Amino acid sequence: MEIIHASLRRRPGGTAGANEAAEVVDALWAHAEPGDGLQHAYAEPADDRIDLLLYLLGRDPSDRPDAGRRAYSLIARSHRSSPALHRGYLPPQAKDHTTG
Repeated sequence: MEIIHASLRRRPGGTAGANEAAEVVDALWAHAEPGDGLQHAYAEPADDRIDLLLYLLGRDPSDRPDAGRRAYSLIARSHRSSPALHRGYLPPQAKDHTTG
């Protein structure tokens, strides 16, 4: 299992909603594909962003960069497809995720 930390930066002037974390996690699950290996997602709102922890099934112990790419792909796909994510957050940047 790989744990990926990522963030989505809020659009300028945006504020956290009451159910923001749940809505972001729901959007990730709605757009997850089997190849992403998503097992669990956690979101924590901050002032200018929402931080994410994504737990992905590892394909191979030496495949850490692959987990980062899969997480980025899932977040980017969710951002493109979810009106709420697209409206509330800037597009994800590949450097905004790390393997933990």
